[in-house]
Amino acid sequence: MSETSRSQAHLQDDPDGSGAAGTRGTGTRRTAVGVSELVQAALPLIAGWLPTQRWYAGKGRPITGLTPVVGTPLQVGDPALLHLLLRVEHATTAGAPHGDIYQLLLGIRSGGLGDIEPGAVLGRLSQGPYDGATLYDAVHDPELTGRLLEHLATGDRFGALSFRRTPGSGLPANLPGRASTAEQSNSSVIYGTSYILKLFRRIHPGTNPDLELSLALSRAGSTRIPRVAAWFESRMERAEPATLGLLQRYLPDAEDGWELSLDQVGRLKGDRSPGNFAIEAHRLGRATAEVHRVLARSMPVARLDRTQTGRLAGAMADRLDSAVAAVPGLLRFRAALRTAFQQLADAHPDGLPVQRIHGDLHLGQAMRTPHGWVLLDFEGEPAKSVNERREPQPALRDVAAMLRSFDYAAAHLLAGGPVDPELAHLAAAWAQRNRTAYCAGYTAGGGADPAASPELMRALEIDKAVYEVVYEARHRPSWLPIPLAAINRLALSV
Repeated sequence: MSETSRSQAHLQDDPDGSGAAGTRGTGTRRTAVGVSELVQAALPLIAGWLPTQRWYAGKGRPITGLTPVVGTPLQVGDPALLHLLLRVEHATTAGAPHGDIYQLLLGIRSGGLGDIEPGAVLGRLSQGPYDGATLYDAVHDPELTGRLLEHLATGDRFGALSFRRTPGSGLPANLPGRASTAEQSNSSVIYGTSYILKLFRRIHPGTNPDLELSLALSRAGSTRIPRVAAWFESRMERAEPATLGLLQRYLPDAEDGWELSLDQVGRLKGDRSPGNFAIEAHRLGRATAEVHRVLARSMPVARLDRTQTGRLAGAMADRLDSAVAAVPGLLRFRAALRTAFQQLADAHPDGLPVQRIHGDLHLGQAMRTPHGWVLLDFEGEPAKSVNERREPQPALRDVAAMLRSFDYAAAHLLAGGPVDPELAHLAAAWAQRNRTAYCAGYTAGGGADPAASPELMRALEIDKAVYEVVYEARHRPSWLPIPLAAINRLALSV
């Protein structure tokens, strides 16, 4: 790191104006005075730890600057809890600087760390008001995440940081939190068997779509999402308040849709019988349609005119061109795929209806509960800006994305092993059977029949597969054949 910025915007030495913030804890008491010094002492440790985190988006690009944006002590004493929004700057491939804001929840202890895992430890502070204490990711500290739940339960406010709860949520204030072990682009804390808190790591100004859509669905009485109980946000200089965390009901008896599908398709290896997931795929299609219907009633809808539909197709073509530059193996498909995008525009001279949608739907975002399917994580596609994720889209974009997920589940069966034509045929048949069932369920649930818009469905599925090609080429090259096979199939259908 070539530079560590010393500017502290909104570092709050006394966040609530009372001098009483976070007086719990044992051992030597420390007042909130000295937050700036604490942050400065922590920055070198943060710089070494941050690039190792699953949710850090700047991997492979050296950090060129760290600038504290908002620092808020939520508990002083020993242990202490510091909430920090931090701008991380790094050089882009074009050489221009780029910055992202990340949310950190930092614990400080002078004694032992108990069961806190070693990977959560940033190191030992060598200066400042907590000189000699250990700095760590407090997401892994049940005592300190319990403190966070208390703030949500009581609707506290600390300067720029505001905790808000939904009416009638009746949150308990005495549950310790345990960090989720699932690999995510955010961090999650589970409280008993009742609640789960998603902590957004990469922060953007404005309301996160996950909160916005989950609140709309909760207020409309939808049973297809976990009910929103609370959230918290922070004001940032010259920007809209940014969503930092979302607390929802936890689903302890739910089964992950991706794991369920892998279990079913995996049976093909044993007895070659078709794993019967089609009933569940149909039910999942109905659930998706129900969510779309509620969103259409609760949020603004629109209709793209012919020119706007052409721009939608043009944006797909632009993404394809960028993908070809990144993955030259796509070049041989480009002409056919661009034709498919043009056919989308030609097939809808009167335009297209658009609405708010999930935006990143796949089997891993669906949970089967004893009462039916529930959809999670309405944050949208992480690679897109918040404004892009909040734009109304054709509802069938979610359907196309789920169809890609069925393909992935089937292809996962074949990864890493010798070529087995019979097994490949069975896997493809499994995927098609479930794709068909899902679309039938979506139509039965009141959604637009995907079969009635073949050009739109093909273009949307191509657009998603192009995104997958770039992602796999960058992060999981061994999986690249999965979306390339879909690209080949779709190109041949043009």
